[in-house]
Amino acid sequence: MFNSITPDNTVFIVLSFEGPDVYSMAGGLGSRISHLTNTLAEMGFQVHHIFIGDPGMAGRESLREGKLVLHRWCQWISRYHPAGVYDGEEGKLNDFNQSVPPFVAHELAGPAISQGKLVAILGEEWHTAEAMCRISDLLHYSGQRDKALMFWNANNTYGFERIDWPRLAYTTAITTVSKYMKQIMLQTGVNPLVIPNGIPRALLNEVNGLDVLTLRETVPADLILSKVARWHPDKGWGPAIQTIEMLKKSGVRPVLLARGGVESNGMEVSRITVKDVFLEADPEECYRRALLEDDFRPYFEAIASGGSADIINLLFPIPYSFLQVIYKASDVVLANSIREPFGLVGLEAMATGAVVFTGGSGEDYATHLYNAIVLDTFSAEEITFYIDYLRTHPEHRQAISSAAKRTAEQWTWEEVAKRLVCKLEYQAQLQGAAAPGLEEGYSLKAAFSPLLSAEMPLGSANQG
Repeated sequence: MFNSITPDNTVFIVLSFEGPDVYSMAGGLGSRISHLTNTLAEMGFQVHHIFIGDPGMAGRESLREGKLVLHRWCQWISRYHPAGVYDGEEGKLNDFNQSVPPFVAHELAGPAISQGKLVAILGEEWHTAEAMCRISDLLHYSGQRDKALMFWNANNTYGFERIDWPRLAYTTAITTVSKYMKQIMLQTGVNPLVIPNGIPRALLNEVNGLDVLTLRETVPADLILSKVARWHPDKGWGPAIQTIEMLKKSGVRPVLLARGGVESNGMEVSRITVKDVFLEADPEECYRRALLEDDFRPYFEAIASGGSADIINLLFPIPYSFLQVIYKASDVVLANSIREPFGLVGLEAMATGAVVFTGGSGEDYATHLYNAIVLDTFSAEEITFYIDYLRTHPEHRQAISSAAKRTAEQWTWEEVAKRLVCKLEYQAQLQGAAAPGLEEGYSLKAAFSPLLSAEMPLGSANQG
């Protein structure tokens, strides 16, 4: 018998440091959590999202016809720390841990549970671990813990040394974004459920062929490669640069379109040329026009200013819509991280039908020579070998491109949200939880009672 979680019987409460505000965006987490909360709201669920918000915006804001409610936290602290979500991090963390748990337990979860609903509370990253434990304690004291499904998620290993793992595992079910991360987390003594990241469905839209042609004509190369990643050794920049050197030596004219992070790039080059390029117009205005009008002329002009450089270093913000043009126009997209918890860039590029070279860590979506090239080593020699292979086997290249597009369709946020709901239903059965619309009289906890300790904690879905 299968119990269903629906918008009629379940309320979502999501905790994270990052969020949808520009102030709150520092990396992939802000984008991930914004897409997830918006998708759940679009599915009809009532969603409350608590995050470190812009101090100049409303403390509470309702979106999606009231289905998504944003709660901007720690604004009184953020006013003294205008540089972004992690400016004044420790003070914000202390305030978050003190004030969020009673708000969630008494103002959000408690009233929903009193109305006969289940409450799904999701915490993201190490910053929310302590708050999740305290919320669980408060709900336990009020006799409502069995009606709350609590998932804490790890997107990477940052801050793991600050987590009380036995306590967190006792009070919540622990999740992560890939099998690779699961193996890492087994070393902490927990066995997390895997719920992946996703991509916006809009990324599956066909890229304008004229824009792709314009970019290819703008770049004077036999072979266009692209790479979007932070300037960090783990992201595989070294092998990418060495690949350009090897291709040049073989007589091929390659160009790498490179977009790094805010860190110093630290590119070490000897026999190749690097050109830093900028937008001539105001970057914010260019970004706005790209979003509203698909006007990419300033971006084409900036790339053209790279001239005959081997690496064109793009030093400006790039909207998703133009990133998709870059990916589609590239002969190869290098997402060759040495260690990657999930590898979202690779999946985003695959949505265009691009041929992506990934590492072999967290990219669960990638299958070698089916929908991507999955690298076994961290060497430029392997990258160069597969570039040559694809150039001499165009039919295989086309097959990989087609499979990449089909794969991306299975990893949209809508599909990921369905997987999340299914995992929550599993946890509800483990807890013996029921709400209006859930069928009574059956739970996995009861069915497996001979195998389970009577003292099994509510968060023990991550123990098995």
